[in-house]
Amino acid sequence: MHMEWLRLTPVEWDAMRLSLRVAVWAVLLSLPAGIGAAWVLSRLDFPGRRLLDGCIHLPLVLPPVVTGYLLLLTFGRNGWIGGFLYTHFDFTLAFQWTGAVLASAVMAFPLMVRAIRLSMDNVDRGIEAAARTLGAGPVRVFFTVTMPLALPGVVTGSVLAFARSLGEFGATIMFVSNIPGRTQTLPLALYTLTQVPGGESGAMRLCVIAVVIAMAALVSSELLSKRHTAVVNG
Repeated sequence: MHMEWLRLTPVEWDAMRLSLRVAVWAVLLSLPAGIGAAWVLSRLDFPGRRLLDGCIHLPLVLPPVVTGYLLLLTFGRNGWIGGFLYTHFDFTLAFQWTGAVLASAVMAFPLMVRAIRLSMDNVDRGIEAAARTLGAGPVRVFFTVTMPLALPGVVTGSVLAFARSLGEFGATIMFVSNIPGRTQTLPLALYTLTQVPGGESGAMRLCVIAVVIAMAALVSSELLSKRHTAVVNG
């Protein structure tokens, strides 16, 4: 009886696999830009810096469906970027799983940047200056001093982005719809199950799975951060 309740249907398996796939790709594709944006905000002072900071964090305060609609206007087949991609490369993001990756990455990006930036702000700039006086160039200082010391923030930001991507709903359903086996992620499948008679058990299964995955990611992040701190202090 209990084992039957835990058994996922093919649709639920597809939704879980797609959610993990989307979340992983969202983190991998946004991480380089997140590190770069965090470094710019942490280390550079220039006109328009506050505007850039506001634009990066805008998805945090906008309703997710508004973000999804803006993505649809920009990257849809009739959008100024989406139209170019479709016309010249026969490639589209709207109503595809790759569009879910983009929507998740955009929604998670501010959390990633914020965590990495806070970590970079805590890096002692005196150490960076000492490395430069010893002949290290800016790029070498970044990769050998700044990044290793800011690694806990990178890990935390990546985990937060992964968890946010895993739970993304509003922007995703607006940009790529809710197509089973194609764009239906775990939150969308859970929502669908709550709308049909007898779907409560399936919704509960997906809810438990989402909680377990998120907790596993957070625990892993904590363990990695502690291990890094022990290595640095040791």
